[in-house]
Amino acid sequence: MCNHYRNNPDQIPLWREYAGYDIRQPNAEFASDVYPKRAGMVVRRDGGVVRSDVMAWGVPCQIKGASGKMLEKRVTNVRNLTSNFWKSMLANPAQRCLVPFSTFAEPKLGQGREEWWFNVVDQPIAAFAGIWRQSEHGPVYAFLTCEPNELVAPLHPKAMPVILEPSQYDEWLATDFTGACAMAKPLPSERMTVQ
Repeated sequence: MCNHYRNNPDQIPLWREYAGYDIRQPNAEFASDVYPKRAGMVVRRDGGVVRSDVMAWGVPCQIKGASGKMLEKRVTNVRNLTSNFWKSMLANPAQRCLVPFSTFAEPKLGQGREEWWFNVVDQPIAAFAGIWRQSEHGPVYAFLTCEPNELVAPLHPKAMPVILEPSQYDEWLATDFTGACAMAKPLPSERMTVQ
């Protein structure tokens, strides 16, 4: 699962060419090299206005550890869209967001910390399909994953992030639950490159 991505702040002004939103960088600091629990930039609707925000990456949830004791885990990637935990967020358009990124990483299996880096062709900034909520740690977000496309599958067969086309951004922020679930599919491989 994707647990590392980059967001080049210098490219954010170019995003309006693709997204049509006149988004400014948020006032709060966010990481350009984003790992779980770090602050990342998101774009969401707030009272009908699309704006940027900063939240921590990873939605906290309780899981039972090996000892039977409940432990907090931060979930960064959402796959089971019908689970009650995620469905309540996904069904509410106000809790959906776009997660701008420049490139995202998947680990090179058996090669320690080395990673494959993927990007979207001709888009210096693209966006994951994200969801967010308030938590005891403040606002937090995660993004959806899906079956990998033909480029990602040989390198990371488990899943890939749901990457939206700019023409889908408004729909993602407004559609109903069924429409949101239907958008959870891989970006065509010809739209991406890997290094």
